[in-house]
Amino acid sequence: MFANRIFVMALTGLLALPALAGLDVQQWRTANGARVYFVANHDLPMLDVSASFEAGTARDTEATAGLSRMTHVLMRLGAGGSGVDGLNERQIAERLADVGAVMTQSQDADRATFSVRTLSGALERESALKVLQAVLSRPNFDPAVLSREKARAIAGLREGETQPEFIAERAFSARVFGTHPYGLHERIESLAGLEATQLAAFHRQYYRAANLTLVMMGDIDRPTAEAIAQQLVQGLPGGSAAEPLPVVSQRDRAETVVVPHHATQSHLLMGLPGMTRDDPEYFPLLVGNYILGGGGFDSRLMQEVRDRRGLAYSVHSYFLPLRQRGAFEIGLQTRREATDEALSVVRATVQRFINEGPTEVELKQAQANLIGSFPLRLDSNKKIVEHLAMLGFYGLPLTWLEDYPRRVAAVTLEDIRRAFRARVALDQMVTVVVGGQVARGGK
Repeated sequence: MFANRIFVMALTGLLALPALAGLDVQQWRTANGARVYFVANHDLPMLDVSASFEAGTARDTEATAGLSRMTHVLMRLGAGGSGVDGLNERQIAERLADVGAVMTQSQDADRATFSVRTLSGALERESALKVLQAVLSRPNFDPAVLSREKARAIAGLREGETQPEFIAERAFSARVFGTHPYGLHERIESLAGLEATQLAAFHRQYYRAANLTLVMMGDIDRPTAEAIAQQLVQGLPGGSAAEPLPVVSQRDRAETVVVPHHATQSHLLMGLPGMTRDDPEYFPLLVGNYILGGGGFDSRLMQEVRDRRGLAYSVHSYFLPLRQRGAFEIGLQTRREATDEALSVVRATVQRFINEGPTEVELKQAQANLIGSFPLRLDSNKKIVEHLAMLGFYGLPLTWLEDYPRRVAAVTLEDIRRAFRARVALDQMVTVVVGGQVARGGK
């Protein structure tokens, strides 16, 4: 009864959230194909701009693994050409700092993103966006800077190859995705062979207007937003959108990989291909995973592995939704001598969840927590821009944010049982153990 009251209160509060109820999202396409989303917000004299390209790490090949990331990194480290308008990395930083603007960048398997937060006054805004436009459309790809960044990346890679967490994640994704680009990893050989001409070619191929999702939110009007969009797409390479990524193959068997390591604890990862960002089972899998291993101390895995047996300090599970099916992952660290027991407990807990699903009490608690925490994801312009960029990039309906609480609340016990039986199977899972041993015959 208490959980039900929390659920109703959380749902009522979220449905009244002004950030959702009053979010007037305007959208259009530029003449060269960029998708633009704009929200006017005059509460503060600020402007947030996000530019996301279909230029993630999955656009690499085995021979060029690291090319997408190095292209993304160097775009920020020199732009505008070699003439009087050219900017090196120090000058880029100074131009932004002079007007109080901040530029950030991020990249995952699907997307490469540059974001700018600036004051909305004409002088500050125009100065910051001029830098962003140069970074997006006219990166220099200086060979000397590339040589320096390659050396840094190779040093970081060598260091990472000694760390059990790094080793486990690489082995896990390589086995889960096989030959799919989601399973690619930078190698010393592929990094060392990169040349500036390759970065320029990658930029021409993927940093196109047709590959761009542009989001703006802040203290400007629609005509100003249209002018900014035109400014930012001007000079971007022409051409069509990127080719679709291949479908991630379904696994047909379980596999256990043991990597010896001198670490005092075993690092364990288990999983398989999970779901896409637009997956029809997104909400049943989201709510179900919260109950299984995504809800912290509320989760089944935490209760079974940590609370009842003391086998690990923490254990997690999550789905990573991507353009194609991203990984479903379970992870923990345990004493080397407890490796077999921990694996056995995790497998038994997952199988029971697949067979029986959650209880009504667990479902209501998960729904209340997911709904109640959702406003915190939308409590600033920056967070709203990030969500709109995700929706635009993946082609999700703009009502997705508004619909979220209702979709979570609508999930039933049978929805979760059906989704997990279809997507999570122990006889298809990859298990990676770094730093410990497992008994012969472990599956």
